[in-house]
Amino acid sequence: MKFKVYNKLPDEAVKIREEVFVREQGFENEFDEIDDNAWHIVLFWDDAPAAVCRFYKERSSEKYIVGRIAVLKPYRGRKFGSLLLEKAEDEIKKAGGERAELHAQVQAVPFYEKQGYSVYGGIGYEEYCPHIWMAKEIK
Repeated sequence: MKFKVYNKLPDEAVKIREEVFVREQGFENEFDEIDDNAWHIVLFWDDAPAAVCRFYKERSSEKYIVGRIAVLKPYRGRKFGSLLLEKAEDEIKKAGGERAELHAQVQAVPFYEKQGYSVYGGIGYEEYCPHIWMAKEIK
């Protein structure tokens, strides 16, 4: 297993996000202008891209946002989501960040809570799907 960090959206990330978010979950607006300003992490297993996430620093604040964590079906159950999140947090620390935030699908809240994230704010919707903000101090 290895990680690669990209400063532009790589083809491997596009394929994984299309499979998970568009085909499996039915999102229509998966890609946005944030992709142009984010770092993208791809986890490779036996040289095959297996999982992805992105993170970025908000322009108007010191906040770092993690998102678009996706693991292809054949690789689920191996803690790849947790490993990607840890890698993103490490990269944020290297960049001087002390807090990570994410807009989690409500059904994924227990996963993020196990990783040390806490809910704040109310539920909002991305397309048809309920999401909620979560945060973690990563000093």
